[in-house]
Formats: sequence, C-alpha cells, structure tokens
Amino acid sequence: MLQRTSSVDRINIDTIAFSSVFEIGDSCFIKGFSRAIADQREAEYFNAKEGNFSVYPVFSEPIPLIPIEEDITMQTTQLNPIIRVQNIDIIGVSSSSVVHIGNSGNISMEARVKHIRQVYPKTALLKDENFS
Repeated sequence: MLQRTSSVDRINIDTIAFSSVFEIGDSCFIKGFSRAIADQREAEYFNAKEGNFSVYPVFSEPIPLIPIEEDITMQTTQLNPIIRVQNIDIIGVSSSSVVHIGNSGNISMEARVKHIRQVYPKTALLKDENFS
C-alpha cells in the first residue's frame, strides 16, 4: 500500500452516525455494516412483534460480488507524496459510509434498509380501537 502524508487545514462535519468512518491518514482495512427497519405510519401504533430482521429477506440475501477477470498492470510514481486538503464542509455521513483522506488497503461497506409505509383508510382508523 502506498504511504503518503495527509494534511488537512480545516474540516467541518456536523454528524457522523450508524457505522460510518471519518479517517485522516492511511488504513489497512475499513469494514462498515449497518441495517435498519424504517416504519412510517399515518397513525401511531406499535406492534411488539416488529423489529425482527430475520423476517425480511433483504437482510439475509447474499450480496453479489463482481470479480475482475482480467490482469491489471499499474505503475505509479509519487512525485509529491502529500495529500493536501484545504477545506471540507460535510453536513452528514450515515449508514455505513466513509470520509477518508489517505490510502486504504481494503474497504468493505454494507448498508441494508427496509422501508415500510402504512397509510390507513380513515374508516379503518375510526373502527379499530388500536388507533384511537
């Protein structure tokens, strides 16, 4: 792995959350993993059986890997081995993401989110005692 010096004058990051990484400098391996169930309802209702990731196939399906099936020859010359950054302004980094200034040998990131939106007809809301 290449080795360089990372120089950052100013960085402003408001939020880093949910298995995210902020890295200045070299790293050998970064692995991020995040999963979430986002349930949005018109009426406030909580079912105690919810929140089980194994119920939803999206969390257990294998991620297909696309292998490179050709030989790659690369030659690099580092005339100035410094990564110089003057100013970075980031609002947010979330759900298994990376902000990286430097070199990395291996990065593996995975984020899986199941979005559920439930909108009920007004007649159902009036009849069901759970929604009163």
